[in-house]
Amino acid sequence: MSVRAIDSAVDIGHVHLKVADIERALGFWRDVLGFEEQARYGDQAVFISAGGYHHHIGLNTWESNGGQPPPPGTTGLYHVAIRYPTRAALADALRRVIAAGIQLDGASDHGVSEALYLHDPDFNGVELYRDRPKGEWPRDPDGSLGMFTRPLDLDSLLAEPELA
Repeated sequence: MSVRAIDSAVDIGHVHLKVADIERALGFWRDVLGFEEQARYGDQAVFISAGGYHHHIGLNTWESNGGQPPPPGTTGLYHVAIRYPTRAALADALRRVIAAGIQLDGASDHGVSEALYLHDPDFNGVELYRDRPKGEWPRDPDGSLGMFTRPLDLDSLLAEPELA
């Protein structure tokens, strides 16, 4: 049986995260990372986005109001990845995270991308990254994608010009 690939125009539209407290979650997603609030449903849900889209991220307390993060060793979302359009925009995100006193869990160069790893206040995994242009992606001798994981040079990233 052959499997037909999904339509190449399909993408991930949005993600909903269960949080314990809407205002605490907004302190990270809106106030640190800069997502804009689009719609709110009392203290139960808020929808946020970049650029006025209806929502890239939904934050809700429908099943998690006052709750705790799941314990290690359980299944669930590993992380949500936020793709930045340029290296300067990723540098801006790093500056915001540093200014807020949020500790990075890691920072990696994957050849195809540069990524910062951290957690939100509800311990949801968050990756902030930018893709390199496809023509710069590393390839193995057989032409297949040659991704790797190496430390990301944060000083070089922070040397990017600040956004206007």
